[in-house]
Amino acid sequence: MTVTGDEVRAVALALPEVREGFEWQMPTFRVAGKLFLTLPEGETSIAVKCPIIDRDELVAAEPEKFWIAAHEAYNAWVRVRLAALDDGEELEAIIEDSWRQAAPRKLVEERTDGDQNVTR
Repeated sequence: MTVTGDEVRAVALALPEVREGFEWQMPTFRVAGKLFLTLPEGETSIAVKCPIIDRDELVAAEPEKFWIAAHEAYNAWVRVRLAALDDGEELEAIIEDSWRQAAPRKLVEERTDGDQNVTR
C-alpha cells in the first residue's frame, strides 16, 4: 500500500481546527496558526514536528522511512517517505503526534478526553 497525498490531507484535516494552506510551493497544515505538517517533494513525503532526540532515534532505526532535510537539521522536524509507511494507522499516528506538538494544550486535552470516552 502506498500512502497518497490525498490520504495525508484526509488524516490531517480530520483533526480539530486544522487548516490547509500553500506556502513555500507546497501544501502546509496548521493548527491554531501553528505549522505541524508539510507535503513537499511532489507529495511523496511529509515533514512533521518531532523532538530532535526522538527524530535522531527514528532516523537511526529506520533510515529508509525517516530522514532529516539539511535545512531542518537544527529544528524539531523529520521527513517521512510515504511509500515506506506500513499502513494508514502508522500515518495517522505520525500526523496526530505532530498535531499534538503544535496544538494548544486545551485542544489536545479535549481530544485526549474524547479518546478516553470512546468504547473500543
